[in-house]
Amino acid sequence: MKFLGLNAIFHDPAAALVVDGEVVAAAEEERFSRRKHGKRPVPFSAWELPEQAAAWCLARAGLEPEDLDGVAYSYDPALVRPGQQGLDERWEDLRTTYARRAPNFLATALPGLDPAQVRYVPHHVAHAASAGLAAPYRDSAVLVCDGRGEAVSHLAGRYADGELTVLAAQELPHSLGLMYEEVTEHLGFMRSSDEYKVMAMASYGEPRFLGELRELIRATGDGGFRVEPVDWAGYAKRLGRGEPWSEDHADLAASVQQRLEEVLLDLARWLHERTGERRLTMAGGVALNCVANTRLLAEGPFEELWVQPAAGDAGTALGGALHLAQAAGEPAAPMPGADLGRGWTDEELAAWLDAARVPYERPADLAAAVAAELAADRIVAWFQGRSEYGPRALGRRSLMAHPGRAANTERLNDVKGREQFRPIAPMVLAERAAAIFERGPIPSPYMLFVHDVRPEWRDRIPAVVHVDGTARIQTVDRADDPLLARMLEEFEVRTGLPVVVNTSLNTAGRPMVDDPRDALECFGSAPVDLLVLGPYLIHRGRVFAS
Repeated sequence: MKFLGLNAIFHDPAAALVVDGEVVAAAEEERFSRRKHGKRPVPFSAWELPEQAAAWCLARAGLEPEDLDGVAYSYDPALVRPGQQGLDERWEDLRTTYARRAPNFLATALPGLDPAQVRYVPHHVAHAASAGLAAPYRDSAVLVCDGRGEAVSHLAGRYADGELTVLAAQELPHSLGLMYEEVTEHLGFMRSSDEYKVMAMASYGEPRFLGELRELIRATGDGGFRVEPVDWAGYAKRLGRGEPWSEDHADLAASVQQRLEEVLLDLARWLHERTGERRLTMAGGVALNCVANTRLLAEGPFEELWVQPAAGDAGTALGGALHLAQAAGEPAAPMPGADLGRGWTDEELAAWLDAARVPYERPADLAAAVAAELAADRIVAWFQGRSEYGPRALGRRSLMAHPGRAANTERLNDVKGREQFRPIAPMVLAERAAAIFERGPIPSPYMLFVHDVRPEWRDRIPAVVHVDGTARIQTVDRADDPLLARMLEEFEVRTGLPVVVNTSLNTAGRPMVDDPRDALECFGSAPVDLLVLGPYLIHRGRVFAS
């Protein structure tokens, strides 16, 4: 059977296709539209659908809309409670109206689709399915935490043989995700977009406001929590976009971050007591907080923690499709990886380069050639295989650099046009990771945890060591990605370092590069030394030779 899942209601519109229980394709609309996050998270944008992503998913499988056995829409307007606190009273009716009319909108966007095939999947159930059904095991406790769904902001439950039992859900207006969004906006960043910047800033501060926040943000002992209104200006003045931040702002970020971690631990302990499960799966935007994830695993009661790589709202497209498949009696296979987006053959990539009249070469040993460039302290744009689903660059659409040069942190942030307090991440062969990094799960293929860098390595790879001595690593399995593994080996031969800097291939405010045109545009506009497009190398000096 064939099920298409769609996320459209808040932000990060996306589509995913599941055929006979297998994940075939998944992509975010931003990668096609080139509009960061696809759209703004406001009620009057709820009509905007992931039309291009959906059409591509179908084309990938050679399907037409009429071939589908069902379409999941990851929001159920019947669950919205008019007048409930925490909703946008001025515009919520508009959002609900758009959701109710989504079947007809989708039939227009995907000609041939029967509107009756569209089924509403509750937002947090879709999140839960994206974790519990996509994980590499059938039974787990599941924890979802984000800004909001229809009427709640969290779900705690259990998957047993693919069936979900909901044990707790927190009603609005109480929301850990919305709380974190509020402080994100107060610190001068964009809410529902830049929360990871608060997490990075927290490392520069001390949690000196923690005592007061513990009174306002607390677990209730029944699987839920309370978030009382917080006067953020009482801790630090509100920042405008681009204004310099002070010690107060860093301390506020540190306090909020630590309180979030503490409440998540309380929720996890309650869930463990109710389920007795060894494994926890997680989704929802809060699950992208890799610092909190690491503490949950280190101090929480669960032995294993698996987080959906597309844990934000984009992942509900996948979860919705998996939920329909499971309900139809087709057990979901584990998610095969995050490389679920678009890809091109070598011949197609060469045609793009020929059309652009760009000089290129095809070295006999690509891994060695790229490693030599990195060892010479050049910045490399790396474009390989199918693009990633979710916000992390995982060796498909990456910017790479030498980790042994401390100046490369500032250099890459300049290339990307982003704040200098932002860390950059390392990729490392899975079998070498434990010798360099500790206090975190290994393997860690999706960059969803932080690890302490062992003291003897901190001076050797300074570019990827955050101010608190941690790094958000990506481990590379040679069986899954032999080319990337060989490149890492060749780099170590030349430098003695089995680590390479890996950050997303984009510039500030732009989605990650997805197709070859995006790669060429980014290469042409940013000071990147080398573009690796499949098997081909494009040298900046040759393209822009006078």
